[in-house]
Amino acid sequence: MITSIFKKSSPINYTIVVILMLCLFFFCTLKEGNRLNSLANMSISGINFIVFFASLFLTNFIVKKNGLTKDSSFSILFFVLFLMFFPSVVTNFKLILGNFFILLAQRRLISLQTLKAPKEKIFDASLWVFVASLFHFWAILFIILVYISIFFHVSRDYRNWLIPFVSLFTTIVIYVLFSLILNHDINQNLLSIGRVDFRMDYFKNNYQNLALSMFAVVSVFFLFSKIIALTNRPLVLQASYKKVIISFIIGVIIFLISPNKSSDVLLFTFFPLAVMGTNNIEYSKNKINQELAIGLTIILAFCSFFLQL
Repeated sequence: MITSIFKKSSPINYTIVVILMLCLFFFCTLKEGNRLNSLANMSISGINFIVFFASLFLTNFIVKKNGLTKDSSFSILFFVLFLMFFPSVVTNFKLILGNFFILLAQRRLISLQTLKAPKEKIFDASLWVFVASLFHFWAILFIILVYISIFFHVSRDYRNWLIPFVSLFTTIVIYVLFSLILNHDINQNLLSIGRVDFRMDYFKNNYQNLALSMFAVVSVFFLFSKIIALTNRPLVLQASYKKVIISFIIGVIIFLISPNKSSDVLLFTFFPLAVMGTNNIEYSKNKINQELAIGLTIILAFCSFFLQL
């Protein structure tokens, strides 16, 4: 039943997803009661919603434009369901904005398969990655995905390998300029954000442990189903799917090494995981397996959400 509703893109599907996201943001904002006690805090909550809303439909644009999924609405549904595993994300403005810039980078990298204007796409993607790192430093690891994309598509032109350095220089100039204007201590900022922390004892309660465990189960299932089925996908899309898998792995690494870590950092894995989850549903020939995959994900997401309220 659920798969029959979302197997096609329609206004009803988008309406359901948007309403679900609105409810999620509303309940999470109520939980953080202090965010409603001033116009400034309400504005921040509104901006968070707008940026996440843009991220949601940017995800939909990427998968449809590049043929990563069929004409369905599963990708945006999965994106919101994954958010329900870690509802505290909705109050993390820097992380939401950093992830939005990473999505912009992935849009350019996945479209690199067309070989149209590759240098511009490499520059844009690198620039967005470095800008994202200003909001969450270890997002800079996505530069690995830039070089992997160059290797897959345009490795013969040595100039393509140098373009990310131009983007890095551009970002540094912008960062230094704004730091000088805002009187920020550049050295202190770099020392505070460029740390590594592998500790995993940061959870506040058992419900967060449970949410992470359930998310891990869903992630492993979709990841391995994607890896196993990769060779059966159209040859023209295999490089794009490999980039999706690598993007997920990079997101997990960022979560593992980030200082002051929280489950919110797994936001970087939502896009690739949404693609893999959608592919699992769309390419499965067994209707029961389709319903079980999407149904169990929905149940686990709602359980995680309400347990953490």
